[in-house]
Amino acid sequence: MKSTIPDTGVPIAPPAANGGDRPEASLHGEILLRLRDYVVEGNIPDGARVPERQLCAMLGISRTPLREALKVLASEGLIELLPNRGARVRQLSQRDLEELFDVMAGLESLAGRLACEAITDEEITAIEQLHYEMYGHYLHRDMHGYFQTNQRIHESIVAAARNETLKSAYANFAGRIRRVRYSANFARKRQRWAEAMREHETILDALRRRAASELSDILFQHLRNKRAAAIEHLTEPQEDAPASP
Repeated sequence: MKSTIPDTGVPIAPPAANGGDRPEASLHGEILLRLRDYVVEGNIPDGARVPERQLCAMLGISRTPLREALKVLASEGLIELLPNRGARVRQLSQRDLEELFDVMAGLESLAGRLACEAITDEEITAIEQLHYEMYGHYLHRDMHGYFQTNQRIHESIVAAARNETLKSAYANFAGRIRRVRYSANFARKRQRWAEAMREHETILDALRRRAASELSDILFQHLRNKRAAAIEHLTEPQEDAPASP
């Protein structure tokens, strides 16, 4: 799986040419982005301890900024902080996945219905552009780029719903299943990646027509299909898992 974390210990934020440092907020955001990608893309096994020393060397940072980023990932539900024992990647059971994906299916279904009532032509155009960008990543078998753009599409639909309570709930649950939502694209028997791409074509079509009920149903089924693929991938023998694209 492609990762944004460098293979060497080159610091994430080298000193500026004029001798000044990168703004702290910028540095924190970059560390968080790379660390989140690293965890989401399955570079640390489910339930395994987070190798802080190794990550510090890879990112070229000290443990203090790393641990600040880990706190954010813990709030998102990707990892668990262990009292005086570091952190580990959160491991979800099949039942956990079933419940979380059902909640997400309900939230995205509602978001699609509300978005059709409030979305602007400009927002639809922006989502279309994201869709074609995602399709390009799919054709090049770039799972990292595909997944990042895919998430932006779903987040854009939620934002277009104009409901802050829904947006907050969605962000909370989305973080908890982001890792498994990524890995579900590798489910072998269902050819999930191609299946998801076809589903996104129907999502975009319904959104263009502002077909609220239709889009609501499509999004609900889209998450149900993702749930099935995630559970399938969870139960696949590890040694038989497909190679990264």
